[in-house]
Amino acid sequence: MPIRKLPANDQEYYLISFDAKGNERTDDPDGMMSQQIINVLSNEPITDVFLISHGWLGDVDSAIAQYDRWIGVTVEQSADIERMKQIRPGFLPLLIGVHWPSLPWGNEELKSISTSFEASAISPVEQLVDQYAERIADTETARGALRKIFSAAMDDIAPDELPSDVKEAYRVLNDEAAIGSEGVDAAPGSDREPFNPENIFEEAEAEDEVNFGNFSLGGLLAPLRMISFWKMKDRARKIGESGGFKLLTSMQDAASQSVRFHFMGHSFGCIVVSAILAGSNGKGTLARPVNSVVLVQGALSLWSYCSDIPDAPGRAGYFHPIIADQKVIGPIVTTHSQFDTAVGKMYPLGAGVAGQVEFPLKPGESPKLPKYGGLGAFGSRGKSLEIVDQEMLPLNTSYQFEAGKIYNLKSDKFISKSDGSLGGAHNDIARPEVSHAVWEAAMI
Repeated sequence: MPIRKLPANDQEYYLISFDAKGNERTDDPDGMMSQQIINVLSNEPITDVFLISHGWLGDVDSAIAQYDRWIGVTVEQSADIERMKQIRPGFLPLLIGVHWPSLPWGNEELKSISTSFEASAISPVEQLVDQYAERIADTETARGALRKIFSAAMDDIAPDELPSDVKEAYRVLNDEAAIGSEGVDAAPGSDREPFNPENIFEEAEAEDEVNFGNFSLGGLLAPLRMISFWKMKDRARKIGESGGFKLLTSMQDAASQSVRFHFMGHSFGCIVVSAILAGSNGKGTLARPVNSVVLVQGALSLWSYCSDIPDAPGRAGYFHPIIADQKVIGPIVTTHSQFDTAVGKMYPLGAGVAGQVEFPLKPGESPKLPKYGGLGAFGSRGKSLEIVDQEMLPLNTSYQFEAGKIYNLKSDKFISKSDGSLGGAHNDIARPEVSHAVWEAAMI
């Protein structure tokens, strides 16, 4: 929502915020941020627009903290910026961060259910019901199911088996969430197997040797995390297809033909930016293609962009129209890292098919690509894509990206540091080397 200046160097960026339905929020004291952006494009000699979307986060303050880190590292790459100035005389970027409500779960609140809550006028169960109703489905039926789940967790957070009444509560909650189970080519959020809470519970127990610090992947709440995970994928798509697509078309209409557009997404934010490009059901029409896209540790299907999914012959990935309609005129760059346990473990588990691929792989070993796997674990795959696989490069080394190709950057050397949370190195992206890839893609 605010126009933000980085504390270190006064670099300015615009933060535009959408609600859960994809509507731009109207509570900014500076007015509608979309109009502010249009005014800048209409009246200032902007040469390049960089639009960025975060993944799972909570509030505006969290988004600001993340964008401050990302953008701060990016604008520190002086060698890349000097090259941009040579390539783009008069280089003047407009930086835009998208905020959307995207917190699928909270580490602290889920840990605390096994200990205690501070004294409050509202019971611990009702606190959690309120929080998760907002994230998943705020109906009386959903609240009743959540109440049953959290009450059972208060009694035993890690039962030997999932109680029958809790299984039924999960099925009710899944129905209320209104996310489908339509298979690998479906829209993000519905691209999973039929929901089976008992299988998820058992698979999560098997995966729980993964070190997530003090956070347990397993236990009675494992199916809740999976529903939340898939609900946020669904929300990311809807926000991109609605408010995000409207913002892009408005910017393209306001900007001169010489202005170039560059997209970067992280995690679920890769769904947001892909949905912005595709428009509703992939049928949106842009005034002109965008110039580059960088998808960092994407929590979307590795088959999203291809024309024919191996395990679903004749069916294309949901975002294939981006390729078919040539909506990106320059390179599409992805990053993938074996140290990203959020995508490597949570993604297939959420789809109902955990244990497809074991990490780490032996040196030189290529995985058999799974039916359900995340782009942040495998890169972008499938037919009709001109794919280049290579390592993420150090600074001062040129990628020599080419237009029309997809570059899958193996990023284990740089996206590797765990923050001790559920995601492993999923959020370890405020790296100069990641920013260097973004700049290089924008130079084409």
